[in-house]
Amino acid sequence: MIGSVFETLSEAVSGTPLVAVLASLAWGILSVILSPCHLASIPLIVGYIGEQEGMTTRKAFLLSLLFGCGILVTIGVIGVATSLLGRMLGDLGSFINYFIAGIFFVIGLHLIGLIPMPFSARTAGMGQRRGFLGALILGLVFGLAIGPCTFAYMAPMLGITFSVARTSILYGIALLAAYGIGHTSVIVAAGTFTGLVEQYLKWTSRSRGIDIVKKICGVLVILGGVYMLWTA
Repeated sequence: MIGSVFETLSEAVSGTPLVAVLASLAWGILSVILSPCHLASIPLIVGYIGEQEGMTTRKAFLLSLLFGCGILVTIGVIGVATSLLGRMLGDLGSFINYFIAGIFFVIGLHLIGLIPMPFSARTAGMGQRRGFLGALILGLVFGLAIGPCTFAYMAPMLGITFSVARTSILYGIALLAAYGIGHTSVIVAAGTFTGLVEQYLKWTSRSRGIDIVKKICGVLVILGGVYMLWTA
């Protein structure tokens, strides 16, 4: 079923420019929704947003956007580095899975409320700056975890992009940009919706409702760590 969906999208990406760009966008969205390793990003950013004080929809949007951009930056760096080293795109070795799994366990236990974390500082000025920086760093680190998984989904996309880039570099960039926008849009939508719900229900980081959400996210993030170990 999933294979046929991506086969259809692969054919669409090879079609006319408008259809190809839209297919690239859809491919980016599905690469998150249909992938267990990518889905772990949702509870991660939702739980992180729940940690922040004075949450607004705009702040939630910016936090999730920085998180998504961090993922894309790391994926880009990994792709270039591994290709220059002559290795399979995104292949950093199994040791990185153990490293990321450890980070997932720490964050998950923190969200459940069992251990403290430095980024949970709640002072207004410095806390907000740390919040934005922390979201970016979290995205950069998470990008390490999903590197191999991402390139497995991107392989056909990259093949088509490199092919069309021979005649039009801008067209190739447009296809990759559409994929990146689609990929981050799911994460940004989840984070922004979390901020909207918090603002509507007037939740704070100490509210019972957001506390339950954080605990659920903590369990899901820990399960993400278990998945990383299982696939190592």
